[in-house]
Amino acid sequence: MVPHLTTSLTGPLNELERLVLGKRPEIEHWLRAQFAEHEVPFYASVDLRNAGFKLAPVDTNLFPGGFNNLNPDFWPLCVHAAMSAIQKLCPDAQRFVLVPENHTRNLHYLHNVAVLKRILEGAGLEVRIGSLIPDLPGPTTLETSGGESILLEPLRRSANRVELDGFDPCAVVLNNDLSAGIPPLLQGLEQVVVPPLKAGWSTRRKSQHFAAFNTVAEDFSRLLGIDSWFVNPAFATCGEVNFAEKAGEECLAAAVAQVLDGTRVKYAQYGITEAPFAIVKADAGTYGMGIMTARSPDDVRNLNRKARNKMAVVKEGLEVSQVIIQEGVPTFEQVGEAIAEPVVYMIDQFVVGGFYRVHTERGKDQNLNAPGMEFRPLAFETDCHLPDCTGAPGAPPNRFYTYGVVARLALLAAALEIEALSPEAP
Repeated sequence: MVPHLTTSLTGPLNELERLVLGKRPEIEHWLRAQFAEHEVPFYASVDLRNAGFKLAPVDTNLFPGGFNNLNPDFWPLCVHAAMSAIQKLCPDAQRFVLVPENHTRNLHYLHNVAVLKRILEGAGLEVRIGSLIPDLPGPTTLETSGGESILLEPLRRSANRVELDGFDPCAVVLNNDLSAGIPPLLQGLEQVVVPPLKAGWSTRRKSQHFAAFNTVAEDFSRLLGIDSWFVNPAFATCGEVNFAEKAGEECLAAAVAQVLDGTRVKYAQYGITEAPFAIVKADAGTYGMGIMTARSPDDVRNLNRKARNKMAVVKEGLEVSQVIIQEGVPTFEQVGEAIAEPVVYMIDQFVVGGFYRVHTERGKDQNLNAPGMEFRPLAFETDCHLPDCTGAPGAPPNRFYTYGVVARLALLAAALEIEALSPEAP
């Protein structure tokens, strides 16, 4: 059964869903044309926020973990989508090496690696796991939270190729976001590497992604005849911060004021009575680190030591010097008593499933990607791509279709974003 959602469906979102479902042929034709012109990321996940009056992406991950949180019923969709992606990369592919994060104690992440390996194997590949852990002594078996084992093997370089013992892969699939930088081991390879190295957090910036999303949202909104604000969160940036030294506070406060003022204008325009807020987060990085909510410019002035320490570093201990200030989109979705937000997964250009991130200790205007979160797989009795759940006349609309459309807009933005990165990037 689909988790019961208590959702506010008054105002423009109802209209947005009606428009999306009513224009499904036009939307699918438009998306196909867009994806034909741009190289689609190998895979991605998109965090969405459904405010009742607005539905927008708030984060796009090009190295998604969490495949273990998908409903296993949809693994066949993942396999078919992976076949499409592999056909584009190297039609004669037989062997892939999967390169994960260097986590060995996060059993849930290791389960994600096992599921991703199984999906690629289902697409007809021989897959082994090549580790970047510097001091990995040799082939190492690790248990996952799913009760299965995976074998990590040290990845090594031979001329312009990477290999494992007795295994020469034709392509490298990264499930490592390169937050700590691009290892020399992976630079200048003649093998295909997906996603490309320049899509890692050592090069990529969230502000670049949402700048590309502005373009996509404008084009899509013209197709629907709506204000692009209903699918697009406003943002600003500040590149002068040093939380450890309390530097850049006025730059940050001005950016927060800009976003909040713009949100108030839109709220007044559409009669929305919610209190605006902004989300301040590191412009690069993942895992929900370096994030705070600001309801006033004063919230980012004179931060106490605990708050500054929380914002100062992200994954791999990297210092934060640039932040993105994003319009906060409240979530009106709940699973039981817990606040929830949908996360949509894609392989190639296809939606392959998703889950609800839920948090019992967070509010509708807070980041849910935080310790204490849980995941509830989406479950549907029929293919989640269909605009209704049963195909029967009068059946209630499957709102995951609308989620999938907005998520694919973010996927298209990621394609534009990667194209715009410097050709000299690795």
